[in-house]
Amino acid sequence: MRANTWAGRNKVEVRDVPDPKILNGRDVIVRITSTAICGSDLHLVDGYVPTMQDGDVLGHEFMGEVVEVGPDVAPDWLHVGDRVVVPFPISCGACAACSAELYSCCENSNPNAGIAEKMFGHPLAGIFGYSHLTGGFAGGQAQYARVPFADVGPLKIESDLTDEQVLFLSDILPTGYMGAEMCDIQPSDVVAVWGAGPVGQFAMDSARVLGAARVIAIDKEPYRLQMAEQAGHIPVNFDEVDVRSRLLELTGGRGPDKCIDAVGLEATHGSAHVAAYDRIKQAVRSETERPHALRQAIMSCRSGGVVSVVGVYGGLLDKFPAGAWMNRSLTLRTGQCHVQRYMKPLLERIERGEIDPTRIITHTLPLDEAPHGYEIFKNKQENCEKVVLKP
Repeated sequence: MRANTWAGRNKVEVRDVPDPKILNGRDVIVRITSTAICGSDLHLVDGYVPTMQDGDVLGHEFMGEVVEVGPDVAPDWLHVGDRVVVPFPISCGACAACSAELYSCCENSNPNAGIAEKMFGHPLAGIFGYSHLTGGFAGGQAQYARVPFADVGPLKIESDLTDEQVLFLSDILPTGYMGAEMCDIQPSDVVAVWGAGPVGQFAMDSARVLGAARVIAIDKEPYRLQMAEQAGHIPVNFDEVDVRSRLLELTGGRGPDKCIDAVGLEATHGSAHVAAYDRIKQAVRSETERPHALRQAIMSCRSGGVVSVVGVYGGLLDKFPAGAWMNRSLTLRTGQCHVQRYMKPLLERIERGEIDPTRIITHTLPLDEAPHGYEIFKNKQENCEKVVLKP
């Protein structure tokens, strides 16, 4: 089969690779009809997530048709021919974490748990196409994929919604929604979102759906800010204004009630010397993150507010504003998304027309053009917000 693979830092290649096979009785094989490039895939390509190997199949946002079912998958659960969206965390459904619906913390699905323990203190769930740190599972930017624990993960789509309407239930829509949900939004709240990429856009939409009075979008790319503004959110360009000062102006001097970091470890900053400081430290591996968005969110949030972090971080950062966090009674909440918890409720919101996931799609390409998709997405060319790939 054809698959998009990691070929070294800053390089991906579409290659012929072996077809997946059933390895466990709870597996299914999915013929992929739609997949997507995620912002966190860029962290792999940029070399900031360790344990990648040449030939690893990328991608953790995918859906398709079940073509083979393992013998231990209950016959009333999935059948050949079912149309499914696959969540990015691979979760067993039986451990303490899964029982608490903390699916991205599954204790059983990562065969390389020892590596994750060394990095993070405890193991992470397995994740499709996201390094050997999370299990080395082949990803979904391919024609077919093996899906372990298929009686826990895939969501069956039984309506006539298009792939584009439901594909992002695999990751970025639940991730954005969880970012907003962790804020405990009240009707009078002003919510500021750092990052107007796909996850940030969905965090903004989710904050609105959950009742926020106003939602502020912070980014520097005009096309991203325009997309957010067209969706009813207030744009702030950090290349043009001081973010904290502008937020104080918009909130009567108090700061946003809730702040969401939807950027993560490769953030940029409007001040050249501040941006250069973290860029150099990251380049020489004195830190693994560029935490501009996280720092700004903590310093900008009103006292007693909530800072929700769904942007991906992978290791260690410098100059974390612990004093502001502690002394101003801020609540910091975070986590890789527990996707399985949110898929059905968000599918219902899509069916009711409360959220339109298709609004962020700017490019649809055949799988063989995945390297071009990565190039324009990474370098923000052609006003690229989200790339969907068709195997």
